[in-house]
Amino acid sequence: MPDAWPLYQVIGPEANHPDRVKPEIAVKIFNDMVLLRTFDEKTINLQRQGRVGTFPPSLGQEAAEIGSAWALEPEDWMAPSYRDHGALYVHGVPFSHVVLFAMGKGSSIDGVARVLPSSIPISSHLPHAVGLAMAAERLNQAHIAIAYFGDGGTSEGDFHEALNFAGVFRAPVIFFCQNNGWAISVPVSQQTATPTLVQKASAYGVFGARVDGNDALACYQVVQEARARALAGDGPTLIEALTYRIGPHTTADDPARYRPLEELEQWTGAKDPIVRLQEYLEGLGILAPGEALRIRQDATVFVNQAVDDALNSAPVEIHSMFEHVYQTIPRGLALQREELERIHGAMAGKGGLHG
Repeated sequence: MPDAWPLYQVIGPEANHPDRVKPEIAVKIFNDMVLLRTFDEKTINLQRQGRVGTFPPSLGQEAAEIGSAWALEPEDWMAPSYRDHGALYVHGVPFSHVVLFAMGKGSSIDGVARVLPSSIPISSHLPHAVGLAMAAERLNQAHIAIAYFGDGGTSEGDFHEALNFAGVFRAPVIFFCQNNGWAISVPVSQQTATPTLVQKASAYGVFGARVDGNDALACYQVVQEARARALAGDGPTLIEALTYRIGPHTTADDPARYRPLEELEQWTGAKDPIVRLQEYLEGLGILAPGEALRIRQDATVFVNQAVDDALNSAPVEIHSMFEHVYQTIPRGLALQREELERIHGAMAGKGGLHG
């Protein structure tokens, strides 16, 4: 039986799609992938030092995040999960904001870019992306929405409700599933009986595409095509990007307790998405010898500055816990806020009260 869901590839001996990415864009994608890897490694170290809270690194998933986000336009809406800080960066959110978020500091994204806050609950942001896309269409605005989530997200009801609604109303939305093989410690084989996740699109009348998630240029092109279909009125797309999480689910996780070492070894080395893109670009002469090293050195300087900006930011005022939840604060919380302000005033001579 032929494969009904071929893997979309641009890089490699089994590539089945021509490379249509401009060389200057390809280099920028590579640069941002290196930035993301550098940022993750730096932030993991900060967490181990107790300077930030629990952090979900994107190690191994740089191609899926960065390649897909580069296919968007600034006016498009992005609904990210908790692991998509690379996609957020490409779409206009500074890495310093990600560090502030991990530190529990207030860092409003209002006006920075067309993004929703990172969603910690699994798949609860998918219906929001559908709503954003439908609103754009009704306002005759030429942009789309994209929702990022993992394979574990397809086991949640919100995933199915969002796809069903998007399919019925032909919403200009992209569902970008990064299938990294594991929903924390639960393998994909224990999440679904179907051989692929993308085939779930058929049940909702949604276009489906399966892409090599470690091929950054393939991820760029498949999202670019899905965006064009959405703007042409051809409705939503579910994209399954096959990738692998080579690091922990979060810094509170130990993948060695549930994941075979042999499996991890299969996805490192030549399959590393950064290695793949570097070798491809060098082979075409797009990256000159030694340029990748310079990019890595520049990334270290850039990331260190972003982290310093976050660490040197003002401390959080404790009364901010009452903000950004209710438009009209309930009486009980209002009384608590007044009491806090009274205590704060009494301690003003001691330097104030901070979190």
